[in-house]
Amino acid sequence: MERSPAVERVARWARAHPFAVDCWLAAAVAFCTVLLPAPGYWENPTGAFLLGLLLTVPLAWRRRAPVHAAAVVIAVGLFELGALNTFLAANVAALFMIYALAAYAPRWASRGGLAVGLLGALLASLRYFSGNVSDALVPTALAIGVAVVASWALGDLRRARLLRVAALEERAELLELERDQEMRLAATAERARIARELHDVVAHSLSVVIAQADGGRYAGKADPEAATGALEAIAATGRQALADMRSLLGVLREGSAEEYAPQPDVAAIPVLVEDVRSSGLDVDLIVEGDPRPLPAGPQLAAYRIVQESLTNVLKHAGPASRAWVRLQWRPDALELSVLDDGRGASAAMVDADGQGQGVRGMVERAMLHGGRLEAGPRTGGGFGVHAALPYGVRR
Repeated sequence: MERSPAVERVARWARAHPFAVDCWLAAAVAFCTVLLPAPGYWENPTGAFLLGLLLTVPLAWRRRAPVHAAAVVIAVGLFELGALNTFLAANVAALFMIYALAAYAPRWASRGGLAVGLLGALLASLRYFSGNVSDALVPTALAIGVAVVASWALGDLRRARLLRVAALEERAELLELERDQEMRLAATAERARIARELHDVVAHSLSVVIAQADGGRYAGKADPEAATGALEAIAATGRQALADMRSLLGVLREGSAEEYAPQPDVAAIPVLVEDVRSSGLDVDLIVEGDPRPLPAGPQLAAYRIVQESLTNVLKHAGPASRAWVRLQWRPDALELSVLDDGRGASAAMVDADGQGQGVRGMVERAMLHGGRLEAGPRTGGGFGVHAALPYGVRR
């Protein structure tokens, strides 16, 4: 049943101010059990009034200090048994304290409160209800004992509910922390992916630009048309690199509705090889087997591996080098090979560029899609990169 807004506001206030609620409860019990019945205590009314206050006032601390408040009530109750011949209505405060011990105190105090309550029920029955009518002892003791057990049971239910709420809150906090950790891990992985992409784009494009610029500078005087062609290639490469960088950086913009060109795939490798060939490197493309369906992720990885390998050839293989790019569509995987006949030994001594974004980045790309990659100097000179990307990850 849905509660009204006014009731919900009162409930929120009560949850936020438990001590104030307990003070109001203590005041209400004192008014009903001490002030109202006061004229009826014909024997020692002052003592009855003071003892009644001492029994009800500790209710204000039933949640803050349940054990200490219960100790005060027990002490006053024992004193009452010896000092007064009249059963005080304020003794109902003992039931509230038994409830508080069961709900808010440690387990040992909860069980102790139940035992003391049952003992108090027997003592009160013997002291106040067996003198005049002997047949009233057992019913009275049973009635008070049932009230004590009921109060303790209600308090124990309250304890179970509080523990359940605390467990749910702890679980919610753990889930929130886990969600934050997953978001941070996802952000870290995305930053690493973007770093690899930027490295591939910038390193490859700059290598082509440098090679074209060097060729244009030497051919400028003897063959102006060749110099013009080199400048056009530099411009085209720069525009493509700029477009690729905008595409990568665009994913960092929130709420962007822009659309970007699709990522390169295996079908774009021949264009890549032709661009590198036009920059002055003698490179051949060999394709074996019939192309097979390959997911977008491995296709991008294949393109980037070839791009990074050719970039390393441009930077490290030396002048008058040759390179070969081989694509082999095997039954279970696409195998890539990028070979050159340049300074393989010296290239192997060069660490990965971009602080680990070179050869290591290619290895990570291949492993991400269930493949493998090996890179190292070739026997007899040169450098080779061999990779295999399966068509589908086995489950």
